[in-house]
Amino acid sequence: MGDPRRIRRKFSGPTHPWQKERIDEEKEFLKEYGLKNKSEIWKAASKLRNFKTQVKKLIRTKIVQSEKEKIQLLTKLVNLGLLEEKAGIEEVLGLSTKDILERRLQSIIFRKGLARSMRQARQFITHQHITINNKKITAPGFLVPKELEDTISFSTSSSLFSTEHPERVQEKKKVEKPVKKEKKKKEVKKEKQKKESEKKEKKPKKTKGAEEKVKKEEKKD
Repeated sequence: MGDPRRIRRKFSGPTHPWQKERIDEEKEFLKEYGLKNKSEIWKAASKLRNFKTQVKKLIRTKIVQSEKEKIQLLTKLVNLGLLEEKAGIEEVLGLSTKDILERRLQSIIFRKGLARSMRQARQFITHQHITINNKKITAPGFLVPKELEDTISFSTSSSLFSTEHPERVQEKKKVEKPVKKEKKKKEVKKEKQKKESEKKEKKPKKTKGAEEKVKKEEKKD
């Protein structure tokens, strides 16, 4: 049979255990993306680190093979949705761990509105409720290619497939809000002002002769 295969870690942790800025950032990622532990953040960071080291090596060398590898790396990152189609190889160095966490299956399900929270999205994936291109995926950290993003849906064998399921996010119907009393008061005031202005316009204007008579009477008094 032979010796069993030794399973090694596919990521590397932080170099220093006590870094306040890094610890605070990891806490925010855990809350925002509903991650199980910090190892999921370190996996995303190690993937990004591998991409960046590969880019740095390709920028140094100017061989025909390096140009081919540049094109392959760019197409891979474009397919994963991390870069745009017209992006250059140097733009890979500007990526962050947050960009990779956004491309995880868990976060995409929540962004698409299939789950109410990141935690619920993780639960749907681990309980085999989610399919991509009619294939069940049980890994929340699966990086979804841009082409398959529209094929994410609930499994036909799942109870969540029916839209009437209580855990499904239902679209809220727009309800017309009642008119507030303040708005009604303002409208009433405007109507009163209009009526007063109309009455003033209807009143006959005094002629010059009538005005002179009034002035003379005032002088006599």
